[in-house]
Amino acid sequence: MLDLAGSASFPGQGTAPRVELVTDQGRMIVTLDPARAPLTTGNFLGYVADGDYLGGSFFRTVIGQTNTGNPNPIDVIQAATSRGSDDDFRPSIPLERTRDTGLRHLAGTISMARDGPDTATSSFFIVTEDTPSLDFGGARHPDGQGFAAFGCLTEGLDVARRIQHLPANGQELLTPPVVIRGVRVISPAPAKCWP
Repeated sequence: MLDLAGSASFPGQGTAPRVELVTDQGRMIVTLDPARAPLTTGNFLGYVADGDYLGGSFFRTVIGQTNTGNPNPIDVIQAATSRGSDDDFRPSIPLERTRDTGLRHLAGTISMARDGPDTATSSFFIVTEDTPSLDFGGARHPDGQGFAAFGCLTEGLDVARRIQHLPANGQELLTPPVVIRGVRVISPAPAKCWP
């Protein structure tokens, strides 16, 4: 279990845990918010600590301009462990709604993928453009509960956007997926996600 004590929430003068993701397309740094989204952050860090994302991939891309199958288009890239997006290796976690955390799905936000409430396991996504329909009360998911934002990219939004525009098939699956070659917790840094 990783010790999250002493980590400050955003915004603030404290520091926050960070995770480095190295992919075929470049490096991204995710800064996490354990003070406002402790369950989701702890879940993600557990998968990181156990090496579950190593060899996994960014496998899905959704581009708002072409995402015409839903009246609430989004701009995201989605990742999974090597076991896949429906990885049930660990139990699912309760949904930390943006209504309760105060976090938002702005460009660079990292959030957990899910089907129904309280079903998120390992699959996460990164938002490449501000997408309020992913927040609580938003209409992207039929239940209106939104998704669990828990941090943001503080480096590498350009990498996420590059991944988003790679070739994909009609099901929005990247062809080929972008492999996660390295993932590790790195030294904390001043929290600086949202104003």
